[in-house]
Amino acid sequence: MATERTFSILKPDATKRNLTGAVNAVIEKAGLRIVGQRRIQMSRAQAEKFYEIHKERPFFGELVEFMTSGPVVVQVLEGENAVAKYREVMGATNPANADEGTIRKTFSESVGENTVHGSDSLDNAKAEIAQFFQDSDIAG
Repeated sequence: MATERTFSILKPDATKRNLTGAVNAVIEKAGLRIVGQRRIQMSRAQAEKFYEIHKERPFFGELVEFMTSGPVVVQVLEGENAVAKYREVMGATNPANADEGTIRKTFSESVGENTVHGSDSLDNAKAEIAQFFQDSDIAG
């Protein structure tokens, strides 16, 4: 098994409800290390670039509005098969379909405000990390 890094965002619904510590505890209990973390206010340009894959989808504008509505916590997570492990820990996009004990089942209030984002592939993880972190920001 390979040690990997993946990218995570604790979305505005999580920061508004002061869930950073609780979500981080779930992440760490799953065996992932938080090696980079920063609380930011995502700009419209950052959100549009980050979610540009969804630009033609009907929910794009609403997603950008939501992601810029309050602070988020961007993170770099590290561990064995980190991308797959974090996706498992996050749970299904729709919290109603998520397994018990996952972040989304435990903390999310709706499919639109589903607490966290996680990279869906190693390549996307590298690209997403590069959008928000420099190598010097990440603990070795």
